[in-house]
Amino acid sequence: MGHAQVLEGGCRCSRLRFRLTAPPLIEGLCHCTGCQRMTASAFSTTISVPVQGFEVVTGETEIGGIHGDEAHHHHCVWCKSWVFTRVDPSMGFVNVRATLLDDRSVFTPYIEMQVAEKLRWVETKVERRYDRFPELEEYPQLIADYAAWRAGR
Repeated sequence: MGHAQVLEGGCRCSRLRFRLTAPPLIEGLCHCTGCQRMTASAFSTTISVPVQGFEVVTGETEIGGIHGDEAHHHHCVWCKSWVFTRVDPSMGFVNVRATLLDDRSVFTPYIEMQVAEKLRWVETKVERRYDRFPELEEYPQLIADYAAWRAGR
C-alpha cells in the first residue's frame, strides 16, 4: 500500500462501502478466540489506519460482537459483516478487516497476535509474532519497523 494509494472495500452485500486514504500503521492477524468466533475462521485480518485516513462512504453500521466500553465492532446493518473496529479511548487508528478490500492483494500481514490462542494447524508467514498483544510502549517502534519493512518490499 503506497503512500498515495486510495483503497476501497465493502461488506459482503456491498451496501456498506469504505475508503482508506492513508497508508497503514500496521497490517496483521489476530488469533484470539474472539476474532475466531466473529470471523468463523482461524483468525481475523487487520489493517490499522489513522482515523483521518478512514471513512465510510455509503451505508450504515451497527455495533456487534462483544459490546463493551473499549472495542466497538462495526458491522453492516444488512448483511452483518464485521467491517471495522474502533477502540475507546481513541488511540488514533481504526482496525479494518483486510479481506473486505476490493483489492485484497495489497494486504501482507507483518505481525500476528494472540498466538497463544492460535489453532495448532495454522501456519503463517509473518515477520513478528506475539503470544498476546504487544505492550502499548512497543507500538511506536513496531510501527516504525513495519514502515521500513513495507518500504523495502
